[in-house]
Amino acid sequence: MDSRITRLAEVLTGFSVKLKKGEKVLIDAHDVPDDMVLALVRAARARKAIPFVQVNHGRLVREVYYGATEEQFKTAARLELHRMKQMDAYIALRGSQNIFELSDVPTSKMKMALSLMRPVQDWRVKKTKWVVLRWPTPAMAQQAATSTESFEDFYFRVCNLDYSRMIPGMKALKRMMDRTDKVHITGPGTDLRFSIKNIGAITCGGSHNIPDGEVFSCPVKTSVEGHVTYNAPSVYLGDSFDNVRLEFKQGRVVKASANANTNKLNKILDSDAGARYIGEFAIGFNPHILEPMRDILFDEKIGGSFHFTPGQAYEDADNGNRSQVHWDLVNIQRPEYGGGEIRFDGKLIRKDGMFVPKSLHKLNPEYLLG
Repeated sequence: MDSRITRLAEVLTGFSVKLKKGEKVLIDAHDVPDDMVLALVRAARARKAIPFVQVNHGRLVREVYYGATEEQFKTAARLELHRMKQMDAYIALRGSQNIFELSDVPTSKMKMALSLMRPVQDWRVKKTKWVVLRWPTPAMAQQAATSTESFEDFYFRVCNLDYSRMIPGMKALKRMMDRTDKVHITGPGTDLRFSIKNIGAITCGGSHNIPDGEVFSCPVKTSVEGHVTYNAPSVYLGDSFDNVRLEFKQGRVVKASANANTNKLNKILDSDAGARYIGEFAIGFNPHILEPMRDILFDEKIGGSFHFTPGQAYEDADNGNRSQVHWDLVNIQRPEYGGGEIRFDGKLIRKDGMFVPKSLHKLNPEYLLG
């Protein structure tokens, strides 16, 4: 077995979810090689935990969703919730042979599935120790515009990063965000102002997502004013969106466009009352991830980026917004993407993707890469 796979299984079961003796863990594998699932089962047992396995394939999921009835979705949701309530931990690996596999599933069925499965996700997030990651496939290599072998090397380099090096800088950024009121973000096509007063910030350094590298907070719900243009392309519910631009008044998206997909963008934002409000503001700093590849678990961690997320807020950094949508849209501020600035209460925090205050220098690539 590839030693990189064995190492990753140890990171996920040990560092990420910290499995203990007797704990039950659900290993949820989507288009992932058996070797990785085997490594996770063995790593869980080595820690005297009890592994359970579910294997999924994209084409089969599409077929079920395409013809599913509301009663079928409801039954599946009840079964999944019952199983999740038996688990202490959850590890999900999500590969994909075709990122557009669900693109022809009717939007109404995708919304129904998301809505009915929300209690399962909420239980998993609130009640279990969990970590979610992608798996490298030829499709992902194509998204990244690289060879399959090169992408695999990149993937394991990112996922097996020494995430403990992020801790000092993340703590410093969290302290700064915890006491910040006004945030001002500028760059090409972007001029945003909002408050994060009394919301708090959460560090993310390998415990819930792999790859990782962000600190997130949330705007006060009605405080967002201005506009943002996202220069990283995105895929949501099987559709591709480029050059998304949102305009805000009193926290609400009042105008939205996305090249040829403006109508679909607005349909997503009209999913429910909360979809036009922002549920997350996060700063990304993973030094290995530099280019977007239409995969949000990677793209939201891009070094020198931020994401500003329409929809559901996380309860540990909460502005009260609730929605079935949570769409991490990304803006990259490094010089080759046009640059940009982030200011907290008027103080320059990051310029062109590099942290400026000395207390945050340990989040810059020179330190994180050792």
